[in-house]
Amino acid sequence: MLILPTRRQVLTGLGASALGLGTSTGAYAFVIEPRFRLAVTPYALTPPGWTPGLALRVAIIADIHVCEPWMPLDRAAEIVDVVNALEPDLVLLLGDYPASRSVTWKRVPLPDLVRLFEGLRSSLGTYAVLGNHDWWDDREAMLARRGPVEVRRLLEARGIPVLENDALRLIKDRRPLWLAGLADQEPFLLAGDPRSLADIPATLAKITDDAPVLLMAHEPDIFPKVPKRVSLTLSGHTHGGQIRLFGVSPMLAGTPRERYAYGHVVEDGRHLIVSGGLGVSKVAVRFGVPPEIVLLTLGEAAAAA
Repeated sequence: MLILPTRRQVLTGLGASALGLGTSTGAYAFVIEPRFRLAVTPYALTPPGWTPGLALRVAIIADIHVCEPWMPLDRAAEIVDVVNALEPDLVLLLGDYPASRSVTWKRVPLPDLVRLFEGLRSSLGTYAVLGNHDWWDDREAMLARRGPVEVRRLLEARGIPVLENDALRLIKDRRPLWLAGLADQEPFLLAGDPRSLADIPATLAKITDDAPVLLMAHEPDIFPKVPKRVSLTLSGHTHGGQIRLFGVSPMLAGTPRERYAYGHVVEDGRHLIVSGGLGVSKVAVRFGVPPEIVLLTLGEAAAAA
């Protein structure tokens, strides 16, 4: 005999299914994706003004936000190991090394994180810029409204140069390129001071020839001001919105930051790549934008990729 369910039974079953789906989705977004997933996101391109014959592999670590439980030291060590396995020519750290207090259950000492960064391996070395959290985490620097902040001192003590409105000339296969880095754009915003420390003209004034320029800028907001002299701008900060559905970041929708939320952006012939980063901020959630290491393949190597 066929027994049909009552309307109440149907609704109860649907409610239970929805609850189960919501619970599993929540567990994924709040635990699995932010804490246990790790992607390597590749980009292959020949940027404008790139030197013919110059091939370059660049690994990018952005927004690591070290803390317990979302980015403990063993997770950071895993990230270092994956980067080394990629055999990059150059490793770039795009800022925001400590986590915000809103997601930190237990602080992880920054010296322990930087000690892991010292193990990064590449032929041209590891270079860094600072992010807003690197300022906000240093109370003395915030009170004084000047650096160097703690993480800069730690990085440089481990042999990792930190570029704040500075540029360095590197050589790869006897071909020069410039690596430039901007100071942070919102170091004192937490204290109600919107002043930016980034200075594009002063940074580019240190470039003395026509070799291509890679520019590190923690926040992508400054991209409209970056001139065409820069071959490629590299940013983080947004975390891809931390939630990304069908190519849209709802948390950034309707804001000026939406256009630079994530990925490869081309405007007026200028190129920007925004990493989705590795950690979490404000809210410990990621959905549709897993923690990522960006791997750039530039120049002739891009054509072969």
